[in-house]
Amino acid sequence: MKPSAFEYHLAVSTDEAVGLLAEHDGDAKVIAGGQSLVPLLALRLARVDHLVDINKVPDLQGITANGGLRIGAMTRHREAERSALVRRHAPLLADALTYIGHAAIRNRGTLGGSLAHADPAAELPATLLALDGQVEVRNSRGTRTVAAADLFTGFLTTSLEPDELLTAISLPAWRAGSGWSVQEFARRSGDFAISGAMTVLSTGADGRIDDARIALIGVAPTAVRASAAEQALIGGAPSEELWASVAEAAVADIEPPSDLHGSSAYRKKLTSTLVRRSLAESASRIGAAA
Repeated sequence: MKPSAFEYHLAVSTDEAVGLLAEHDGDAKVIAGGQSLVPLLALRLARVDHLVDINKVPDLQGITANGGLRIGAMTRHREAERSALVRRHAPLLADALTYIGHAAIRNRGTLGGSLAHADPAAELPATLLALDGQVEVRNSRGTRTVAAADLFTGFLTTSLEPDELLTAISLPAWRAGSGWSVQEFARRSGDFAISGAMTVLSTGADGRIDDARIALIGVAPTAVRASAAEQALIGGAPSEELWASVAEAAVADIEPPSDLHGSSAYRKKLTSTLVRRSLAESASRIGAAA
């Protein structure tokens, strides 16, 4: 199929892009890498009157570190995946990026586009949640910051207004010595995960866990943090018994969707297994990234 007719606009600055979004007041969509939007348009699962191309906007690209990490929304997955700054300041993100589609997709797809698309089976929404990240968004009236916990509101839905452009991703400073892990299961390499888990663990001087993050993929209309399971880890000594009990707690309150790839019960059991594996790998990596 072919997309319905639309008017194409090539923006060359952030000001121009947000101006076009304001001018067309909800009738415009932004295209960056196009890895999600173009198929939706081609199948007519989405329609748009105006398409605003931001590929030529230079200030939406690039990666900088100053304590934390700031990544321009137009930064390609592959660039971030290969970045020494990302590996040093956000190793969980570096690993998560390797699970996104295939290299050809990562060469084109952008971090901002993936977050704005808000697919609950995608890696980046869960990563942003796990790292307590935030996004910068801008419209013709100004700029605001949205925390990851407030960004994802439903299936393929965010709290961004129709005239707002996601311009950058910000991640807080990585705690030295933290361990991390990405675990997911897909039918084939490059497919969306049937379910997945991301974890980050840190320990104090006594060797007990004093900070824990668990984010789940593909189990709800949005990526989710397993907050109760995180609290159950605090003060615990790393052990297989702890991982097993916390993995059960992580899925206790979720009801994953059923589809042709698996039932809700199957996804719940699979997710518990992935959380347990992720916690074990995170613990094994504590001290690996200074």
